[in-house]
Amino acid sequence: MLLILYLEMILDNQLLDKPEVSYKYSKLIKLAGPIMLGNFLQMLYNLADSYFLGKVGKEALAAPSISMNLIFFLIIFAFGFSSAGTTLISQAMGKGDRDKTDFYLGQMTILLLLVATVISILGIIFADKLLMLMQVPDDTFQFTLDYLRIILAGIPFMFMSFVLRSALQGIGDSFTPLIVQSVTVFLNVIIDPVLIFGLGPVPPMSVKGAAFATVFARMIASVIALGILLKGSKGIKLHFKNMVPDKKAIKLLLKIGLPSSIGQGISALGFTVLQGVVNSFGTAVIAAFGIGNRIIGLFNMPAMGISQASSVLVGQQLGAKNYDNVKIIVKHSFLTILIFISVGMTITFFKGNSVVKFFVNDPEVIKHGAMLFKIVSPSVIFFALFTVSNGAFQGAGNTRPIMILNIVRLWGIRVPVVFALVAFTSFGPVSIWIGMFASNLLVALAGFILLSRGNWMYKLNPDDI
Repeated sequence: MLLILYLEMILDNQLLDKPEVSYKYSKLIKLAGPIMLGNFLQMLYNLADSYFLGKVGKEALAAPSISMNLIFFLIIFAFGFSSAGTTLISQAMGKGDRDKTDFYLGQMTILLLLVATVISILGIIFADKLLMLMQVPDDTFQFTLDYLRIILAGIPFMFMSFVLRSALQGIGDSFTPLIVQSVTVFLNVIIDPVLIFGLGPVPPMSVKGAAFATVFARMIASVIALGILLKGSKGIKLHFKNMVPDKKAIKLLLKIGLPSSIGQGISALGFTVLQGVVNSFGTAVIAAFGIGNRIIGLFNMPAMGISQASSVLVGQQLGAKNYDNVKIIVKHSFLTILIFISVGMTITFFKGNSVVKFFVNDPEVIKHGAMLFKIVSPSVIFFALFTVSNGAFQGAGNTRPIMILNIVRLWGIRVPVVFALVAFTSFGPVSIWIGMFASNLLVALAGFILLSRGNWMYKLNPDDI
């Protein structure tokens, strides 16, 4: 009922009959389609690892599951700065300033490469200590450490892919990054079983093989990305002169990127803390939690795609000072994702046990995974809408709400609820699923209220970009 009331408040159905609206809607879908598919392919990196490692055993399967939240925490600033780069490039594109789009590409690139180098070195050095803090079980500790260190060594390659995607999406080209991802995901899926199980002269490497396959695929992607940007044939070009740090530009990237990065970083720390709670319930719960998060993330990919597309289009329209078009884009984004996510979560709600069984045929893992989907799936619909609203905030360069809501989601709601239920009830792992439900629902409602106020559109002055 609350969702229906919100949509009635936000959506003005009379706009749907206007010709210019259908044009904007088609533009949204054209941009979002490749992004959604690209995000889906990115998820296949982890899903391929999970599928093949599940054949090795649940201890091996737990390694990427445990590593995922930690890696996300370590690279969170790359997401923030690359998104800030997209915001500035899209607004410069909206103004019709080609020199500025190239300039912000150079500034984003040097910033991300510096961050990647620091994260890779420090992550490798302190990986074992971080896993100890997370209470990783002994039977999967070495698997996880091996996987994590190899993935961290390939962080610079991952960041170069971020640069390509952010730059081209900022100018409205989401198809080229999709092609690059398609090639590298195909390589990863082909190489994965060879390195994990061995073939001919290649010895079986188990978890290490999965990590090496992912890093190799990302290395190929980074080489392709660098070639495309240096050539400049896609409408934006990387010039080395633009990679000299500019104080004003770096400050602007930090102003936009830091709040969302801090919010997501602190919330990612919350995920890491919760992973410790998950770990305390044993390997079966770890595996169920990892599979559940990946599947929910897979079905949430359309929301992320629509969010990124609306961020680009909002940025371009704000750069051109077309504020009415901004509202139209946001309204259509909500309608589109509501359809996508409702279908996906209906599947997981009713067929969650079959989904888990596809990855690992362990009765205990299937039982925990099915319960996770029963409790969490309805709230994911709200969270998908919240994800789309974050795209609007990002496109406007108004990332403070993203920071606040992400912190509240984990530290204000999920962590306290989970710890309280674990400490004072006998719910066991169900405590974690309840915490996920409550945090998704409540933070989404808060985000809707902030978005409905409308003042988020005026955070940046297009003339200053």
